Amino acid sequence: MTRYGALLAYDGTAYQGFQRQPMPTPTIQAEVEAALGRVCGCDVKIVAAGRTDAGVHAAGQVIAFDAAWRHSESDLQRAVNSQLPLDIALQSCWPAPGFHPRYDALWRHYAYRIRTPGAPNPLTARYEWQLAGVELDKAGMQAAAEQCLGERDFAAFGTAPQAGSSNTIRKVFESCWCEVETDYGETCIYRIRGTAFLYHMVRRLVGMMIMVGRSRLTVDEFAEILHSRDLQRAKHLAPPQGLTLEAVGYPPGILQAAASGESAKGRAGAALEEQQ
Repeated sequence: MTRYGALLAYDGTAYQGFQRQPMPTPTIQAEVEAALGRVCGCDVKIVAAGRTDAGVHAAGQVIAFDAAWRHSESDLQRAVNSQLPLDIALQSCWPAPGFHPRYDALWRHYAYRIRTPGAPNPLTARYEWQLAGVELDKAGMQAAAEQCLGERDFAAFGTAPQAGSSNTIRKVFESCWCEVETDYGETCIYRIRGTAFLYHMVRRLVGMMIMVGRSRLTVDEFAEILHSRDLQRAKHLAPPQGLTLEAVGYPPGILQAAASGESAKGRAGAALEEQQ
């Protein structure tokens, strides 16, 4: 048996999240394990850097699995992709002895996309929150985003994903809004990078920042909710389709074979510098 690491991308629209659930519930994990099983001729279980919710996408999910495979990693990647549905695909695959994508990770990077066109666009609706005709106070949203930087207790915005855990403290390295021009017009993107995230944390943060952007909540009120540790006060949850797991960072050398946009190795090095 060889331990492999792999970079995984998927459109989460048709799935009830990443984590395997009782059949016939469709999940990313179940599809990938079934494909690996057909290729390797035996049951194969995967572990991942994180568990995305129903409807959430990934461009840089990282997984690991043990398999008996006598050919090249590129052959394994092609064979698995031939067995996967079109909305899931391995982007790269490499030998990774002793690698654990969750425990070895330094940070996770998510992006949430919002568009405020005059009318909805069906071609992009699966991958963004479309707020047709809504004017947003971008400066106010940015000021709210900056309140999230550093090590904080985010109990007001989510719950610990691990059963039995009450730890809601997370360290955030990056929290900002930016605007990007695309073929379909301007997109407003929230980027957040941190050690790990609570269940629904990013979507609650975005939902409450949009309340700031719509002048229904002040930046001071947003900060007060953050410090309150009261989950009942962050009532607005952004829809899942705008959220994408963009990348996971590891110590230099672990992901030599993986690249998605800016290299994971390079971004991991930056994260190490910030933590020192």
